[in-house]
Amino acid sequence: MKFKIPFTALELETLKSKSKKFYGLFRNYDKWKYLSSNLKYSNVSLLPSQYLAICFRKLIIHFLFIFIFATFILFLFQINHFILWGLGAGILFSVFIFFLQLGYPKIYASKKEKDIERNLISALQDMLVQVKSGVSLYDVIANLSKSDYGSTSKELGKVVNQISGGVPQIQAIENLIGENSSEYFKRVLWQLSNGLRSGSNMDLVLKDSITNIQKEQGLQIQTYGNKLNPIVMFYMLIAVIVPSLGVTFLIILSSMLGLSSGTLKLIFVGIFVFIVLVQVMFLGIIKSRRPSLL
Repeated sequence: MKFKIPFTALELETLKSKSKKFYGLFRNYDKWKYLSSNLKYSNVSLLPSQYLAICFRKLIIHFLFIFIFATFILFLFQINHFILWGLGAGILFSVFIFFLQLGYPKIYASKKEKDIERNLISALQDMLVQVKSGVSLYDVIANLSKSDYGSTSKELGKVVNQISGGVPQIQAIENLIGENSSEYFKRVLWQLSNGLRSGSNMDLVLKDSITNIQKEQGLQIQTYGNKLNPIVMFYMLIAVIVPSLGVTFLIILSSMLGLSSGTLKLIFVGIFVFIVLVQVMFLGIIKSRRPSLL
């Protein structure tokens, strides 16, 4: 899962070099914790001022492109005040893209967090088996970093790289804590760090971590089920009952008012589009409410 700013085709370093002239406009935003933390969680080595400069430069480019394109199309169709309409379209869409790009680090960090938590229990169970087999913790982390545990493996790979570079094992684990937004992953790393400091049996530390996360998983499943009940009722009401009664009522009303076949077809197409949109919205709600540990 690579970080790529929406509506851009170039690599981050190229975008960074092309946006240098705008750094000064956003120098005071380098201490903006919201953007700074999300960039850090996304593993992006950019200051907030640099990221804002990239977004601002793309704002100007998108505005000019949309303004020229919209104005030309409106001119071809001989629309009155086509320049004003083109200017409005340019401002509207370019500002929308700017805020989309501005919020992307938060979206990316959230996706990364969910991917870590989705694979966390499986990774810990694998770690426990290897530790019980007598493999050292460093070798276990190295093995997991090469395994197929998504973002969990990539994050553990950072620990391996730091240890290989001379950083003490405990320090490398604690450094990773500050680079992640997942509370469950942080908790596991703290337990590993404290276990190494106190010389505890790592079997017991890992078992305790797995047990706690599995309890959290059970609570998340229960909460998820409770949230689904009203959502399903809403879906049945909006996507099934209302359209069915609406079509029946429409057929009766059309015979009384003598609506034309073209009008009826248009209304039925509108109902179909409405149902499709509700279906898409419902699937999106289900996906967004899905527990992170599942």
